[in-house]
Amino acid sequence: MTHDRGAFLDRLRSGRLTLMLGIRSSRTTEIVRIARTTGHHAILVDLEHSTIPLDVAAQMCSTALDLGLTPFVRIPERDYGTIGRLLDGGAQGIIAPRIQTPAEARDVSRACRFAPRGQRSQLAMVPQLGMRPTPAAKLNPALDDTTIVQILLETPTGIANADDIARLEGVDMLAIGANDLSAELGIPGRYDDPQIQQAVADVAQACRRNDKLLMLGGIGDLAVLDELIPLGVCPLHLTGMDTDLLFAGAAARTDKFALRRPQPVSTKE
Repeated sequence: MTHDRGAFLDRLRSGRLTLMLGIRSSRTTEIVRIARTTGHHAILVDLEHSTIPLDVAAQMCSTALDLGLTPFVRIPERDYGTIGRLLDGGAQGIIAPRIQTPAEARDVSRACRFAPRGQRSQLAMVPQLGMRPTPAAKLNPALDDTTIVQILLETPTGIANADDIARLEGVDMLAIGANDLSAELGIPGRYDDPQIQQAVADVAQACRRNDKLLMLGGIGDLAVLDELIPLGVCPLHLTGMDTDLLFAGAAARTDKFALRRPQPVSTKE
């Protein structure tokens, strides 16, 4: 059941479009099946901005694995204690938000992998291996080699430290959270501002120097994205959160009904 981490990262390096659906309000695995049916390649269970329990997150991750999707979980800020439990439950990728220093990034990386590469607590049965009891000598490298660590930079300090963070061996990807970053820069929502472009260019250069991938999130305007992607952004795109998509679908449906000509209702027999 384990997915090839290298194959996922190589897909991005080769420039193949890779779509990820964000999950914030859904509480059942039907949303994972919808992601699969609609052509997504990965899911992002957002524990930073939701009240989704760990048990529900784990069920979504293990279902994603069964369906051939790569399951990522965005953990609450600096909540390192949940990382091992999520990986034990089936998560393959961990996204750590608002990381600012190499030390913080190193803590995330080490929580994601077993000794000597990290300090993840030992266990013998995981969904990724079909819940088959597996000796540590086989389980540890199998899980270490399939885990993807993405560090999310959302502050000027994080951007300034991008090169040192990208240099860490246990970090696979960097990402820029444009929503928070624009607010931190005093230009909330102005994604076409030169400061955002410079931040993307700087982090992309740091990623190239260290052979790491860069994802850009938080920008729904495809025209703005088209200007930033050539700077060195990989083709992993968040198509939206389930809350956004539900709102858009509901609004489109009400608009559809509003365009219909109302018919008078007769009360006479």
